[in-house]
Amino acid sequence: MTDNKPIVREKTARNANTLGLSALFALAILAAVAPISIDLYLPAFPAMTEELNTTATGVQLSLTAFLVGAGVGQVVFGPLSDRIGRLIPLHFGLVLFLAASIVAVFSRNIEILVAARLAQGLGGAAGMVIGRAMVLDKEKGAAAAKALSIMMLIGGIAPVVAPLTGSFLADIIGWRGLLGIVACIGVISVVSTLLFIRETLPKTERAQSAQTSTSNPIKALASRGYIGNVVAFAFAMATMMSYISASPFVYQNIIGLGTVGYGIAFAINAIGMVVLTGISARMAGRVTSFALTLIGLSISLTAIVVITVLTFSNAPAVWLIVPLFCAIAPLGLVLGNATALALSAVPQTATGSGSAILGLVQFLLAGIVAGLVGIAGEDTTVPLALTMLAAAIIALGGLMFGRSSENSTVVESTEPVAESIAN
Repeated sequence: MTDNKPIVREKTARNANTLGLSALFALAILAAVAPISIDLYLPAFPAMTEELNTTATGVQLSLTAFLVGAGVGQVVFGPLSDRIGRLIPLHFGLVLFLAASIVAVFSRNIEILVAARLAQGLGGAAGMVIGRAMVLDKEKGAAAAKALSIMMLIGGIAPVVAPLTGSFLADIIGWRGLLGIVACIGVISVVSTLLFIRETLPKTERAQSAQTSTSNPIKALASRGYIGNVVAFAFAMATMMSYISASPFVYQNIIGLGTVGYGIAFAINAIGMVVLTGISARMAGRVTSFALTLIGLSISLTAIVVITVLTFSNAPAVWLIVPLFCAIAPLGLVLGNATALALSAVPQTATGSGSAILGLVQFLLAGIVAGLVGIAGEDTTVPLALTMLAAAIIALGGLMFGRSSENSTVVESTEPVAESIAN
């Protein structure tokens, strides 16, 4: 009997140091805030232009404002959470997001709407950047990759559901109703955070973070492992954002699908990515995060080369459907693992700052590629093919640059995260 007591205590301590399924689900909701806030109300842009007595550019500015706020907010909340803990900045950000969402619903003009969307982005950024940091506070190696993949698996449903839901409900509840749904997501985020998420950064480590930030603010992030894998993650996201930005024109104007056909094609590609994210979560601990990222980027790059060849050979546009799927779906193997590789390469006292830079670069690149893919008009895939090709090559180069001996070995997870899902 006495021999068993130390084992029981050890198991209890290990369980206390991992994220539970409910906490992972709550963090996934926070990760889904951005895609829902971006995609849900897009079908209502024409109605917003008329009701708010503005131009298409004015309404588009409400989207740009959210993206800017989300990028800047990550740089604010990430380092702040390293210094004072995760929960206070997280709660403040979510309350700001909820308040701004309510203002957006009742906006009387485009100026108020744009300001509210900017505040939405700032507040919503807290959940994204701090959520990633909280995972790395509790998990390392294969367990971190599994947790991030599961988080993205749950949160990854949002980009599939949001555009379809918005298209279906736009004529029924209008743009204010769609933004009301975003506000409801804010309520759910606040409640789930209060119920399931606890502080993950001890006070002793906050003190170390404060000392690091005043002595040498960039030293903790200046490693090949962090820089290379941030590049891999950000440019993999740029590949996906290039596709998302151009997809309405590619599938409808060039390939010739109708609105329903486009929705189905978009959903199939997104589901493929979600499925491979789930596979990635199951493989964590059996295959290295580096290997999974390499496989995903290699398959995606090969498919993009095919897209480029078809584009310049004037092949029938319908031939693009399969390689587009093969370019996007494998990113499910990349995003969670590249994030884990990047954030595992920095000290725990700088995890929030590392997560912030990763998120900022992601949003900056998203804005850049969204403009690049449409630079030659709506009837050619040349800008899309070249943008995706450049992004995929840079992503693969970043992964190789950040490779270390730690990345190339299998890290076994002694206590698999959210085992009930993974198994």
